[in-house]
Amino acid sequence: MCLAAVVLAGCQSRGGLGDVTGSIGRASQASQPRTASDWQAERETWAKRYDANPKDRDAAFYYARALRSLEQNAQAMAVLQGAVLAHQDDRELLGAYGRSLADNGRLQEADEVLSRAHSPERPDWRVLSAQGTVADQLGDHARAQQIYQAALKLAPNEPTIMSNYGLSLALSRNLPEAERVLAEAAASDRADVRVRQNLVLVLGLQGRFGEAETLARRDQSPAEAAQTIAYLKRSVSQQNSWDLLKSGKGKAQSPARPPMANGTVGAAAAAPPA
Repeated sequence: MCLAAVVLAGCQSRGGLGDVTGSIGRASQASQPRTASDWQAERETWAKRYDANPKDRDAAFYYARALRSLEQNAQAMAVLQGAVLAHQDDRELLGAYGRSLADNGRLQEADEVLSRAHSPERPDWRVLSAQGTVADQLGDHARAQQIYQAALKLAPNEPTIMSNYGLSLALSRNLPEAERVLAEAAASDRADVRVRQNLVLVLGLQGRFGEAETLARRDQSPAEAAQTIAYLKRSVSQQNSWDLLKSGKGKAQSPARPPMANGTVGAAAAAPPA
């Protein structure tokens, strides 16, 4: 969501939420594909198994994951909808379906489905983080921040949650606190490019373009970083900074485009949205 990556969707989600940059795959699954060609191969592999048996739970789950990573969101949602009907007690599938609903703009439905994807006795921080990004997209930032805080109790210092939390604070116009949270997330050894680009965004919104460009150069070429900062400067000077924040959390952009929150980096080349 997840996340270059801009605020609202994934969270961090894409994932799109933003999730929501967390994986929808099982923890025991082998390392996930990372490149566009990897995801396309993954899609083809699982598509064959899914076509042979649409009720195959894992085929549906991983086929949808590949589709989402390639931004084929409507198709992913259709696959997961059928899988949820066939496996109604599978909370992992429900979580993936909730994220997919959010990808397709069906936010109220996503909120309801995600609330059923875990339970108080078996909470899931990835689902909570996804719920937070949906709440942010619905404009309920106070609720979103409560959800992120609950998720952090389950996964302390998890950079993907902190990234979503920081962006939510930015949407609440609390930029100093947003910067603090995002800087802490970016300092983690587990932070990826999406987390750093979210910090670039918040630094730029505060007019600290030199610091933002220095950080952007960690993941972009000098020319790309300069384009990113030029975009942020135009946005701030045109006084539409808050529209920038709300314009597409989790939607992937090319590296030369402005940073965005918690979606994917170049969509097909990134990890699946949360």
